[in-house]
Amino acid sequence: MKHLLTPRAILLASALAIAPAAWAETPADTLVVAHTIDDIISLDPAQSFEFSGNDVNQNTYDRLVDFDPMDMDAGFKPSLAESWEVSEDGMSITFTIRDGVTFHSGNPVRAEDAAWSLQRAVILNKTPAFILTQFGFTPENVEEKITFDDKTLTLHMDKPYAPTFVLNCLTANVASVVDKETVMANVQGEDLGNTWLNTNAAGSGPYTLAAWRPNEAVQLAAFEKYWQGAPAMKRVIVRNVAESSAQRLLLEQGDIDVARNLTPTDVDSIRKVDGITVQDEPRGRILYMGLNQKDPVLSDPKVIEAMKHLVDYDGIANSFLKGAFVPHQAFLPQGYLGALEDKPWTYDVAKAKALIEEAGMSGKTITTKVRDLREYVDVAQALQASMAEAGLTLEIEQMTGAQVLDAYRAREVPIFLGEWGPDYSDPNTNAATFAYNPDNSDEAQATGLLAWRNAYAVPQEMNEATLAATLEQDGEKRAQMYIDLQKQYQAEAPIVPLFQRIEPTGLRNNVQNWNSGRAVTSVMYRQVTKGE
Repeated sequence: MKHLLTPRAILLASALAIAPAAWAETPADTLVVAHTIDDIISLDPAQSFEFSGNDVNQNTYDRLVDFDPMDMDAGFKPSLAESWEVSEDGMSITFTIRDGVTFHSGNPVRAEDAAWSLQRAVILNKTPAFILTQFGFTPENVEEKITFDDKTLTLHMDKPYAPTFVLNCLTANVASVVDKETVMANVQGEDLGNTWLNTNAAGSGPYTLAAWRPNEAVQLAAFEKYWQGAPAMKRVIVRNVAESSAQRLLLEQGDIDVARNLTPTDVDSIRKVDGITVQDEPRGRILYMGLNQKDPVLSDPKVIEAMKHLVDYDGIANSFLKGAFVPHQAFLPQGYLGALEDKPWTYDVAKAKALIEEAGMSGKTITTKVRDLREYVDVAQALQASMAEAGLTLEIEQMTGAQVLDAYRAREVPIFLGEWGPDYSDPNTNAATFAYNPDNSDEAQATGLLAWRNAYAVPQEMNEATLAATLEQDGEKRAQMYIDLQKQYQAEAPIVPLFQRIEPTGLRNNVQNWNSGRAVTSVMYRQVTKGE
């Protein structure tokens, strides 16, 4: 396995990875982050679909359009594309490539590179390729559908999709622009450079990949010729520290600047420590309760309504989920276009009990499967207690995540408690799984749809509304369509959003302008500075 290692990089990364208590404080031009990064499988933007790999790619590559790292509510903005134009029929978008931008290699960023990068992702057809192929691109037609000339790139789509839909998807890491000449010089057979890019980088982003040691550390080096200005932090070192208590200790000692995987207990502890602050950011993951419609008890509309009143939203969020989740009762996370803040359900055991009695279901027993993760088990046990008060018995079987997921995808989990994370930054990413299921038959095997996994036969009106929202050209009207869709969904759907995850990040007080990416993207280091 080949890595881009220099003697200085090896020395610094080794010192920080192996001798955690050796430094009283980190260098002024270096940001040291403790994070769990053992999920990195590949650093090729066409393949990477794990959180930590996306964090690396967010900082080593640019895309045609991107998000403002300090204003996540502003939506996308020009990046390598300085402008774009939608055709009158809405079937194509033409991007004008910015002049004067270079890759880390020194090669100029061209429209050809941008077009080839998108074509390459479609042809390789790795996990995240669907973010692009949903616009009608296939390995067979992509060279005809994604075209370029000297200064422009044009996407020719199969439908007049909403520009916000297309542009949001182009902010995803799979749409990162790679250096065609550098990658093609490292091709093995017909892999389009995939093997080489698994462990190397060929981007134009604010940082270069200086080193990656799997399960140990990633080091990034500032790209001094970055078109938006060189980053203040000349090095970023992300150390793989799995235990929250170890991250807390390193942060308190000053051996790291940032701790990203802290438990609520450790968060409470460091809030009291001088020299450390905690920054809470809403992330895109929704903890939800899926009620399987194959179950004769859970498929009763009165029981569905009752279950929505058997969750102690505030009590749970203020106790064992404190600092990790906040109540959120809509399928779009806060921060997304069209996110709905309404919370129509309150904890009301008496109301739930009356509904269950009206349905004739009092005294029934439901046996479910829950992943053996403390957060999920605690929520299940709280639900178990409130269900007992309302006249239902919940029996809980704890299993590994893989066992529960296999059963869930086979439609065999009566009450599913777990999280869903968006695949890309457009509202369709959640609408198309919570509120879309055109074929509810077992034979459909639509395991990627949460509605199908819970045997929820989505009403045709809702299916059509989900599709229509992907085609609405006006951004404000499109946002309202998602708000209306979520209100209808809240009124009747048996898959119940409960909480949105919050990421509490521990920071040394001198770290400024930290941004974990909030709900819609990955961590960004370019704007980070250190004060006195």
